[in-house]
Amino acid sequence: MPPIKVVVQGATGKMGLETIGAVVRQADMALVGATCHRERGATLSLPGGGEAPLSTNLEELLERTRPDVLVDFTNASACMASAPVAARYSVNMVLGSSGLTPDHLKQLDALAHDKNIGIIVAPNFALGAVVLKKLAEQAAPYFDYVDIIESHHEAKIDAPSGFALALARSLGDRKQFTRNHTEKENLPGTRGGEYHGVTVHSIRMPGRSAHHEVIMGAAGQTISLRHDTLSRDCYMPGVVRCIQEVVKRPGLVVGLENVLGL
Repeated sequence: MPPIKVVVQGATGKMGLETIGAVVRQADMALVGATCHRERGATLSLPGGGEAPLSTNLEELLERTRPDVLVDFTNASACMASAPVAARYSVNMVLGSSGLTPDHLKQLDALAHDKNIGIIVAPNFALGAVVLKKLAEQAAPYFDYVDIIESHHEAKIDAPSGFALALARSLGDRKQFTRNHTEKENLPGTRGGEYHGVTVHSIRMPGRSAHHEVIMGAAGQTISLRHDTLSRDCYMPGVVRCIQEVVKRPGLVVGLENVLGL
């Protein structure tokens, strides 16, 4: 079988560089191109030697390289601008961009069906994070209060994280939780954001990678579930699995858990 031809969008970012390393190490994949948002030359040096075409023009790169899969680690606006371009070339997509909304997912679903391509959207590619989400969903019916505390590095552009928002929606769409409303809030916003009674708190500071904790409470007891990302290489097995799977399944899939069958 020929290798899966991959283009990485946002290739010079931290997740993009990790993804390039992971793709290059896979015997069943070939990195055929990469994009970045500003001019950095015509080629990108690859781990272990060799080069790949590098461009600020996605359409030109797709026309030249004809990949099977586009992996995107940019942001929601850049991702949604690029998705129709990739769809025109019948390129399957693995999207890890933060900030994608339900309306974005509807647009991606329409693209996948119109062009008969696969699109996988994963708010988090870490297996441990997916397990956290499934455990929280199983525990949620037995508790009335839920707080989500998430922390990331100071340069993260959005809050809450895409995964924290996915957690809040997954839990809050199952039931309406109770949110405590204090008689007096001495500092506005102290209680955090809310989704169907699920309270979300975001921390942004140096020294953090990606950390998510779900705390559930009922009369006389609490339960805490936490996942810590210690380095970005923990995402790569999930990214690789999604690249391998997206070429096999037309349509939109949201969440790594639905790729893994959890």
